[in-house]
Amino acid sequence: MKQSVDSLTISDSIRELKERKNAIIIAHYYQTPEIQEVADVVGDSLQMAQHAAQSEADIIVVAGVYFMAETAKILNPTRKVLLPDTGAGCSLADSCPPAEFKKFVAAHPGSPVVTYVNCSAEIKAMSDIVCTSSNAVKVINSIKTEKPIIFAPDVNLGKYLIQQTGREMVLWDGSCIVHENFSIDKILDLHTLYPDAKFIAHPESQPHILRIASYIGSTKGMIDFVKRDSHQQYIVATEAGILYQMQKEVPHKILIPAPAFEDNTCACSECPYMKMNTLEKLERCLRNEEPEILVQESVRKKAVRALNAMLELSAIPLQSISMEV
Repeated sequence: MKQSVDSLTISDSIRELKERKNAIIIAHYYQTPEIQEVADVVGDSLQMAQHAAQSEADIIVVAGVYFMAETAKILNPTRKVLLPDTGAGCSLADSCPPAEFKKFVAAHPGSPVVTYVNCSAEIKAMSDIVCTSSNAVKVINSIKTEKPIIFAPDVNLGKYLIQQTGREMVLWDGSCIVHENFSIDKILDLHTLYPDAKFIAHPESQPHILRIASYIGSTKGMIDFVKRDSHQQYIVATEAGILYQMQKEVPHKILIPAPAFEDNTCACSECPYMKMNTLEKLERCLRNEEPEILVQESVRKKAVRALNAMLELSAIPLQSISMEV
C-alpha cells in the first residue's frame, strides 16, 4: 500500500521519537498497514504479551485495544505504557463485567478459572491462568482437576476447547462483534466464486462457521498455515487487518476476506475499536507521552500471577490451536 507524503512524514516523526525516548511500539495484526509498518513488533495477543514481558524500553506503546495495553502494564509496572486512543475498547472484554463474573465464579466453588486474554485486568485478577487463542488448548490440557473448568469470556472459543480437549467446562456467555458477524450464506456464495479456495477461521467464530473451515487457528496460526499450505487461494474469517501481514508472507497467493452480514464498502469484517488508532494518534501519544495506562496495584499483583502462569507454560515452542481437515 502506498503511503501519502503526510503519512510518511508522520512515520518519520514516530521513528525519531521512538529512538529519542527509548520507546517500543507493539502492534496487533488488526491495526492499519501504516501502523504495522512503524511498529517494532506485529503479532497476536500472545506475541504482544511475550514482547511486553521481555521489553527493556522506557516506554511501551501498544497499538491495539485497551486490554492489550493493560496486559503490558501488568507485566511492566515500572515502565510507562501508552495507548493512542483509550476509547479503543473490546466488545468481548466488555461482555464480562467484573461484578457479575465474581458471582459466576462464586457459584462454582473449587473450579479453576481460565480466562481468555481478551478481558479486563479485574477479570484477569480473578483467574488462575490466562490463555490466548494460540495456546488455549495447551492451557486447558495443563489443568489437573476433576472439577469443571470455568472459562471466560468467549463462549465460541470455549465450545471449541470443549470439542478439542474433551474437558468439562462452564462457559461465560461473551462474544466478539467481529467474529459473530460472519455470514455463512455469504461465505458459501463466495466459495462458489472461488471453488479452489480453502476456508480458514479464527476460533472466536460461531460453531456453524467453524464446522465448514479447513483450518481453525489464531491470527498467527492462520498466517503460518497459509505459508506452509500448498493451496493458492484462501477465504479468511477474522478481522480483515490480518490480510496485510498475511499477504506480505505469501505475495503469490490470493487472500479473500470472509464477508460479514452487513453490506459495507469492503464486504469484510473490521473491528471498529482496533481502527480507532491512527498514525496521527500514535505520533501524538509518543510525543506527549499520554494517554498513559495505569492499573491499580492490588489488581495488578493478582493479574500478573495468572499472566505469568501462561507465559511460563508458553516458554517452550507453541503449537497453535488448530484443526486441519
